[in-house]
Amino acid sequence: MQHQYIQDDQSLVSLCNELSNAKVLAIDTEFVRTRTFYPKLGLLQVCNGKQLALIDPITINDLSPFWHLLVDKNITKVLHACSEDLEVFITACSLPESRCKPVNLIDSQIMMSFLGHGLSIGYAAMVQKFTGIELDKSESRTDWTKRPLTQRQLTYASADVEHLFTIYPQLVDALERVSRLDFAKEETQLLIERKYKEIDENQLYKNSKMAWRLNSKQLNTLKYLTAWRFLQAKKRDLPLGFVVKENTLAALAQHQPQNMLVMKNIEGAEVLDIRHQGRAMLDVILMANDVDENQYPEKIMRLDEYSGYKQIFKKVKDFIIDISKEHDITIENLASKKQINQFLTWQFNLNDAQHSDDTVDILTGWRLALFGKKLQNFVDNNSNYPL
Repeated sequence: MQHQYIQDDQSLVSLCNELSNAKVLAIDTEFVRTRTFYPKLGLLQVCNGKQLALIDPITINDLSPFWHLLVDKNITKVLHACSEDLEVFITACSLPESRCKPVNLIDSQIMMSFLGHGLSIGYAAMVQKFTGIELDKSESRTDWTKRPLTQRQLTYASADVEHLFTIYPQLVDALERVSRLDFAKEETQLLIERKYKEIDENQLYKNSKMAWRLNSKQLNTLKYLTAWRFLQAKKRDLPLGFVVKENTLAALAQHQPQNMLVMKNIEGAEVLDIRHQGRAMLDVILMANDVDENQYPEKIMRLDEYSGYKQIFKKVKDFIIDISKEHDITIENLASKKQINQFLTWQFNLNDAQHSDDTVDILTGWRLALFGKKLQNFVDNNSNYPL
């Protein structure tokens, strides 16, 4: 299919007026994110089966006509492995009232997973399975923000939506035959909700791998340091690790240095981190020390240290394996190890999990209806662990 290369605002308006009547749009993005916090949008691709357009965000001033398509509930949008695309939408969006949160979107990778192809099948593998065509992926690491784009790059980008539009109806038919289409829609929506949830920088310390080793005072310092790093990364548009490495933050929180001399000799703290950000981090540590101890975070308890965890995890996994066989759905689709642990953390109410706003996947949507309630009853009736 021949592509249109849209490079000005008026052409984009005309294109989107035509696409607004589509029932289905296949969409993809090309972006760069190697040394930045935010992804840099380089190209938007869209196909309605009759028109295939490549939209140049570098030369177009106002992308809002495209963003309006994204939030149009009457158009089904299909993307493949859309997690990073969603981050692109959030960053590049010019519709602040909606943050370009897609409406009526479904992920073809998720659709493939419910057909037994695993959770991470690539686009090229999907295309080859359905069409027999072997895609050229040699341009996958190109810098999409550089101009001019070559014909080879444009051809590569076109393929990412042309075949997706063709394959999508086949995926729908296959999922409807096994009554799994609604599952794929819900799973896509769960991903969207997770991506669009506002990040609370004051809760980021809980994600540190070393947080469980720290006492309340040390956790308070880590809380301030991780929030500071996150805000610096956003302000300077740098990856978190380019601001300061995570192990440096954990080491500083653990040792509580009060001056630069002590800070420079802490084991586990990166030399370059201390050299470039030491004084700024020292100021943050001193600020954290001014906090009343009544406001310190509670010590974090690790799930695998909880009494009876290993036994109940095995029972839960065996239970889910039985559900998997009963409904002919892979266990990976039903619940990953991370999702089982999320459920058990909530069930045990570790770290006050039951008062958190975080969604427990197993107790949400199709999982809750299929096996979540049964699992809760099973755990309650097999409680050989203290609550």
